[in-house]
Amino acid sequence: MCKSVFLSVFFVVLCLPRQASALTYSREDSLRVVRLLDKAAGLPAEADRTLFFAREFIGTPYVASTLEVNRDEELVVNLRQLDCTTLVENVVALVLTSREAQPSFGAFCRNLERIRYEGGVLDGYASRNHYFSEWIASNARQGIVEERTGKAEAGYRPFTAVQRLELDYMSTHPDAYPMLKGRSEEIRRIREKEKRMQDVEVRYVPRALLGKGKDVLGAIRDGDILAIVTRKKGLDTSHLGFAVWKDGRLHLLNASSIHKKVVLEPMTLWQYMQKHPSQLGVRVVRII
Repeated sequence: MCKSVFLSVFFVVLCLPRQASALTYSREDSLRVVRLLDKAAGLPAEADRTLFFAREFIGTPYVASTLEVNRDEELVVNLRQLDCTTLVENVVALVLTSREAQPSFGAFCRNLERIRYEGGVLDGYASRNHYFSEWIASNARQGIVEERTGKAEAGYRPFTAVQRLELDYMSTHPDAYPMLKGRSEEIRRIREKEKRMQDVEVRYVPRALLGKGKDVLGAIRDGDILAIVTRKKGLDTSHLGFAVWKDGRLHLLNASSIHKKVVLEPMTLWQYMQKHPSQLGVRVVRII
């Protein structure tokens, strides 16, 4: 084990989040975080750290519901098994941590908490940003990300479609969520958060434009987070990933339930979305 990795892991207990007892992780997770941070330290200043970290996870197994492993909400760190949301969160946390003067596993955990929970504070299951619209709003308020809307462009190109949020899936299907079953107070808190987002309008790039090149989609950059907008009742988005331009066309780097692992989709994003009729287009979010 290299010296920098050893020291970072040795001092991890000094750098854990405010409530160390509310943390679930393995030694393998902590070592991988430190190794990735050490590897990123050698990148040139102009390197795209978002895609660097995202590509490091290619091949990692897809596993759903990795955060639902405790009776009560804890900060779960799991880089060995990913779904589309935890892939995005781990990458963003690594990017933020790699910018710090003393990157460490503890700093990574603090950044992961900032990203995952409303206002950056873990306060029970309902404090998690379950809907991606909540995730965007919370992280935008903290100055971590900004959502691209094309507002400065004539006609909002290419963000020409509008979604009016009507979020209620979690509160109307609590039995689908193990950590909501029998917990009326948590369901009430979820319902209140849903109401705060009611009728908010958001802009997205419609599916019909996603087969275009950079002359139309130039507002989307490599490494931008792409949130796929869904028509499914009560939800806002159905899948997440990172934008990758390849041979002049847009592709999606994602934790795929179809491929059962993290992949850079061989088909273009437009081709991918033709196979999923409920997908309407993409919202675009950029790490600041």
